[in-house]
This record gives sequence, structure tokens and C-alpha cells, in this order.
Amino acid sequence: MEFVNRREELDALDRLYRAGGFQFVPLYGRRRVGKTRLVQEFIKDKPALYFLADSVSESEQLRNLGRLAGEHFQDAILVDSGFRDWYQFFRYLKEKAGKRRVIVIDEFPYLVNSNRAISSIFQKGIDEYLKNTGVFLILMGSSVGMMEKEVLFYKAPLYGRRTSSLEIREMPFDALHGFFPGADFDTLLNIYSVFGTIPAYLEKVSPRRDMAKSIGALLLDRSSFFYNEVEFILREELREPRNYFVILKALAEGNRKLSEIINQTGFDKGLVSRYLDILRGLRFVEKETPVTDQAPEKSKQGLYRLHDKFFAFWFKYIFPNRGRIEIGNAEYVLKAIRGTFDLHVAGSYEDACRDICKRLMADGALQFTALGKWWSRNEELDLVALDEESGTIYFGECTWSAKKVGEDVYRDLPRKAALVDWRHKKRAEKFMLFSKSGFTDGMIATAGKEGVLLLHKDKVVQRKGF
Repeated sequence: MEFVNRREELDALDRLYRAGGFQFVPLYGRRRVGKTRLVQEFIKDKPALYFLADSVSESEQLRNLGRLAGEHFQDAILVDSGFRDWYQFFRYLKEKAGKRRVIVIDEFPYLVNSNRAISSIFQKGIDEYLKNTGVFLILMGSSVGMMEKEVLFYKAPLYGRRTSSLEIREMPFDALHGFFPGADFDTLLNIYSVFGTIPAYLEKVSPRRDMAKSIGALLLDRSSFFYNEVEFILREELREPRNYFVILKALAEGNRKLSEIINQTGFDKGLVSRYLDILRGLRFVEKETPVTDQAPEKSKQGLYRLHDKFFAFWFKYIFPNRGRIEIGNAEYVLKAIRGTFDLHVAGSYEDACRDICKRLMADGALQFTALGKWWSRNEELDLVALDEESGTIYFGECTWSAKKVGEDVYRDLPRKAALVDWRHKKRAEKFMLFSKSGFTDGMIATAGKEGVLLLHKDKVVQRKGF
């Protein structure tokens, strides 16, 4: 598949490369998010040595690394002998550091597993051999927890040695246009609602295939790559995956308050809070607070949800139905998915609308410093964006319905807006409506008169006066 998006990450790496001198960049992110593909794109026109660690002994890792280094530097003796230890590797790099060179070690956590002192060894290698060279060292890892413990946390041996770091996260919704050129918005949103924007997943999806058939073939087949994918990822990251499964399932079922999760799982508050913090650190779960909240971490209005789209779908539909799938009753599960899939997609549309807002900001259509949701008791707004500099607040609703949006939806926005406590009487208010099925003629006319931004799916249909 063609390399898509990641311009910002590539530019960051290129800037560091051009800066010269020694650079050490930990590069991390969840499995299959596209780290290796990004680095391959970065080094394709540069002198570079790429080494992929795996789960073998340390001596075997050093032999494999020595063979690759020998081939790269055309050193037949090293090809045959490999490296005796890591310090020989660092000395060798120092000797060969006559010009700018990128050294990539992928899946660094495997090296940690083979030698628990490896981070301290790399610290010493940097201090004694590499810091005055032109080496550009990249350590990569898919185990976010281990990368943070060994490299990124302030107590980690390598913490003070990095010159930068780069977390690779999921791409925005708009990136799907690059993966599936020509596909319509509905198709892209369906794909997004199931697979998110993980490149390794998208490579296996055909936009020409009916989504129900894709789900049947890719997720409900026991031999499929996707069937055990979530279990594989969680077992790589967590020591007690069973309890985490219970919490993730509770979230997928719509239990978002801490009290609801506690009641659903039967776990005590301290355990649930600790597990949620770990899941948040791994980027599988996020805690949402109203966008106007000044202290999100202390907020009593915080709601939890599955951040990862594939995890959300898997725990909502696959995990609870594993028994049926195992006995060959996948058709029953597929029927259940069909019955609620449009409602599931509606939730993803709100997330897509946030990404669309970011694209509109890049295009200059609006400007904001914070973007999110807002709620209070029984009232909720799908989108609220704040611009601290101009004092402008944007209010938006996202409607994924077969009916066109009329003036009734718009007229309710100012009422809700008045409930939002942010710079009252010292703010400019603007309104946005997003709709699956478009807008009534009356709404389009009113929007033109009152300066309301209208978007049909992801296309602007009215922005006059906005």
C-alpha cells in the first residue's frame, strides 16, 4: 500500500537529521500503527542501518546485528563473527561515524527481555562512544508501557540522553481518503468505525466489498488475522489481561462513569481506577471531560471510553459472542451487528467531525485552541471549540440520520450554548451543523442569513457569514 499521511512526523525527523550532531530519538506507538513504515520512508534516501530485534537470546541478537552491520559497512569479518557484546557495537559505530548515519533498532523491548540491563548499557554506550558523533539513533517499540519504563520516564536510564521523542498515534479520519482514493464518505466512515486508521488493518480491507461481508470474512472467521488480534496486543502489554478484558467489555457496553464501571465489573474502586490509568497510558482508553473544564484530571464529570476504534468494535461485538463464533454460528453474530451497526457508526461520526474541524482550521475556515464535547446533567453538545485568543466559541451538532436536518436542531443550539460557562458576555458565538443526509431548504436559507456553517457529511455546503 502507498505511504499515506505522516507528513508532520516525517518533517520532525528530517529537521533533526538536518540539525547534525548526535541525535537519539525514541519512537513508539501501539502495534501496527505504522512506525516501521514511517521509518522506512525516512531512511530510504539516507545512509542507514535498520535492525529488527526479536525474541532470541542476547548472543543471537548480537550475531544478527553484526551480520547486518558487516553487510552495511562491507566488513566480511564482522559478517562472520558478529559482535561479542554491545560495547563492541558502540565502538564500531564510533569508528565508522565519519558521516551522518541513521541507526534504527526496532522492537527495542525484545532487547530488554533478553537483558534487563540493556537500557543502562545503551546509556553508557551513548555517553562514552556516540554523543560526539554524527550518529542518528532511533529506538523503536510497540510495547508502550515498556518503552516508557525503559526510555521515557524520568527515572529511566536513557531519559536524559534523548534529544527528542516521537509517539506515533492513529491518523485522523481524513487520512482514509489517501488509503482508499475515490471511496465515498459513507464507505470511509464504515471502515473507520470498525478498523480505525491503523495501516496494517486497512491493508486488508477492500472499500468495494460490502461492510457486512468484510466483517464476516475478517472478524468472524476464527482463522482470520483479526480474530485474536486484541488478545495478542493486550497479552503483550499486560500481566493480568483477564481483569482488563472485563473492564474493556464494560466500557464497550456503554458504561462510562467510574461508578457504572465498578458496578458492572464488581471490582473495587481502587482496582478499577488503577486499571483505567494503565489503559489510558497505553492509549486504549481515554477520559473525556467537558472541553471548558479547567482541571480535567480533577474533574468529577469525567467519562471513560474506548479510544481505539478496533478495540471498541471488537469488545462490543466479537468478545461477547466468542462462544457462538467458536461453534460456527457466526451468522447469528453478523445479524446482531447489522441490527445496531448504524447506531455504532453514528458515534464514530462525532469523532470524524472533530477531525474535520481540524482540517477546517488548517484551511482557515475556523480557529480554535481547544476542541471537544460539553455536557452538564441532562444537556450535551457534540462539538464545542474554544479560541482563547479571539474569545470565540463554536457550538456544533453532528446528526447521523436518514432525515435532513431542519431549523429545529439549529434553534436548540443557542439554548444549549447559554448553559456553557465560558466567558459569558465577553465571547463571540458561532454555530455549526454536520449532517449525514443534508439540510432542509429552510435550514439552508436560515444558515445563509445567520452565518451558520453547514457540512453535509464532510463537505461544506454553507459558510456565508460564518
